[in-house]
Amino acid sequence: MADAGSLPGLVVASHGRHCLVETADGKRQRCHARGKRNETVVGDRVTWRVSGDEGVVERVEERRNLFYRQDEIRTKSFAANLDQVLVLIAAEPEFSESQLARALIAAEAAGISPLIALNKSDLVEPFERAWQRLLPYHAMGYGVLPLSLRLSGEVDHDHLMTHLRGKTTLVLGPSGAGKSTLINLLVPEARALTGEISQALNSGKHTTTATTWYWVDEERSTALIDSPGFQEFGLQHIDRMQLAGLMPDLRKHADHCKFHNCTHLHEPGCGVLDAVRDEGPQAIQPNRYRIYQTLFEELSAPPRY
Repeated sequence: MADAGSLPGLVVASHGRHCLVETADGKRQRCHARGKRNETVVGDRVTWRVSGDEGVVERVEERRNLFYRQDEIRTKSFAANLDQVLVLIAAEPEFSESQLARALIAAEAAGISPLIALNKSDLVEPFERAWQRLLPYHAMGYGVLPLSLRLSGEVDHDHLMTHLRGKTTLVLGPSGAGKSTLINLLVPEARALTGEISQALNSGKHTTTATTWYWVDEERSTALIDSPGFQEFGLQHIDRMQLAGLMPDLRKHADHCKFHNCTHLHEPGCGVLDAVRDEGPQAIQPNRYRIYQTLFEELSAPPRY
């Protein structure tokens, strides 16, 4: 139970031992963690109190979810309390299907709805090739959204907002996919806000290196969270035996396996392997199965010290 001096707040940026907390009336206060480590992430609801020129985070409220990646060395938390993750990729340069699959698996594991957006629909031939690669994901039930984000500001704002309105969305994607363009088109003051946040946290960080919360509307009902680009996306927090259940095209066949502890690699009577060999509309695509094999092997490897 919070005491009279405690205030509710929303973490909109975090760096080092400090975070920026937004109050109910929209003001922002630099806060520091009570202990030695700052445990807050963007999107956290917190209780804090004034302490001199700064604030002190007293408690992080229970999270609905947390989107993160983990390799053998460290865990990287992106944001908490999300409604969806928008995985933004581009027709050119060619996107990595392995990285896309990893992001989708992390979203599935966290219980967060993912949405795939393919940028650069104005590049006709590259876009068509990329769109064909995404057809299996559409068949799995994922939303797949075509986009043409240009620095000139040309974007189907209403169509895009249909998918974003009233939600808190983490924008995730590799460098060069158009994340910064998307943020700047929907939040024109984003560059100025980023500078203010960096100054407030004394971080010298910008959107390319720090996760940042932006309100899209004056009512503060629609939020975008800009995240750093990534080259690797570790899934060490995933149990290898749960992996198939986090891949929709494998999941629907895994229930047909003869053995309950099937790895879907070599066992007789495996529903997944049967679907890989199938040539019909319910078949598992060979490249998707290769991604599963690679990830299963990765998650089975002994830790390296």
